[in-house]
Amino acid sequence: MKKSVGFSMITGILLLTGVLMQNNAKAQEWSAAQKEVWKGVNDYWAVLAKGDVNGFLDYVDASYLGWEDMQPLPSTKAQTQKWMQFSTAGSKVLIYELKPVGIAVYNDVAVVHYYYTMVTEIDGKKKSESGRWTDVVKKEGNKWVLIGDNGGETKDKD
Repeated sequence: MKKSVGFSMITGILLLTGVLMQNNAKAQEWSAAQKEVWKGVNDYWAVLAKGDVNGFLDYVDASYLGWEDMQPLPSTKAQTQKWMQFSTAGSKVLIYELKPVGIAVYNDVAVVHYYYTMVTEIDGKKKSESGRWTDVVKKEGNKWVLIGDNGGETKDKD
């Protein structure tokens, strides 16, 4: 009896592992629309990583409303501009990486979930940060612009 329960459990685990691996492989097969949206996200991250706050804000719609995890309330585009200009002064992004988790495209609007990791230098000191983000973007001309977002750094829980 123990042998068949153990064999059944191992078989179940192997089947579940196969299903999970298959679903994970499918998650990386993005449609053309999803790839276009993901390129847009990478475009505005690249601009911001160069320290170009105003260039980044060209990717932010006038109606934008975003909520960083550390903020008590959502921010408008004007509030975001003020805080970004303050927080980026004296800092430099040394390296960053984005990893998409899910992208849902609804005609000219998309929801993008991803993880980020970056290392910045502030006053000569390196700081490593990683977290998760959700961007809501809409197609405006030939680029995807932010209309909303939420996320922030994830800290290890002790």
